[in-house]
Amino acid sequence: MPNLRVCKSNALVEAAYRLTLGEHRVILACIAQVRRDAPISDQILYEVRALEIAERSGIARQTAYEELEKAAQTLFERYVSVPYSPDGGSPAKRKFRWVQLVDYVPSDGLVRLQFTTAILPYLADLSERYTIYSIADVAKMTSAYGVRLYELLVQWRGVGYQREVELDWLRQVFQLEDRYPSIKDLKKWVIEPAVEQVNEHSPLHVTWDQRKTGRKVSHLIFTFAPKEAAKTNVSTKHKATPKQALDLEQPRTLSEAELSRLAYPGESREAALRRLNAVL
Repeated sequence: MPNLRVCKSNALVEAAYRLTLGEHRVILACIAQVRRDAPISDQILYEVRALEIAERSGIARQTAYEELEKAAQTLFERYVSVPYSPDGGSPAKRKFRWVQLVDYVPSDGLVRLQFTTAILPYLADLSERYTIYSIADVAKMTSAYGVRLYELLVQWRGVGYQREVELDWLRQVFQLEDRYPSIKDLKKWVIEPAVEQVNEHSPLHVTWDQRKTGRKVSHLIFTFAPKEAAKTNVSTKHKATPKQALDLEQPRTLSEAELSRLAYPGESREAALRRLNAVL
């Protein structure tokens, strides 16, 4: 399949919205067809087929057909909320839909859609402050939160490979509303699955930590790097021989130099031990 690329303005990447995984797949497949060098038009129909989704995502055809049908039924109701300051005035929030028209052709396993006039400036004719990545980077993810986190990480690369964000901001961006009010549930159902998806399916490796204000978790810290850069720490020419192998069941014998060489960027000592114990 062609190496399609998704391009969004940074404002849209950080906007507040929630899509299911199936809706993400449809929207991203259509965004990848938007020509960045062409005039903006809300009259263009973009289409995506279930067979494309199945092939790209590695899911069963029947699953792709069902996913496409559900997305066709719900996409019209999905909206985006972005902050803006009209004419330099007071900050405001603007809401608009993703699409203004959706056609579903069951016999062909096909969806056609038109983006709304309001969202097109966030997708087309972008010359600065935008995020671009290959659709293959997220195609095999099985969590919508993983897709969102990956997009944020790609955008943040422009300011380095570590980003601290307010927990309330992340809740807003993911449109969690009243879901997962406890930090324990948020970690279990949102943060940890998203991080696992990024690490398993994307070109990036990410770790995360938390910061408290008083006794309450207030911020999350994401540290990330391209996987190839992270893998330089375990290159074959520096790989330990069996005689030199680390005894991970006795972590006190490990030197800090060895851990530093084998750990991913931002990975804690304990996390490195667990990971290395599974692969060495």
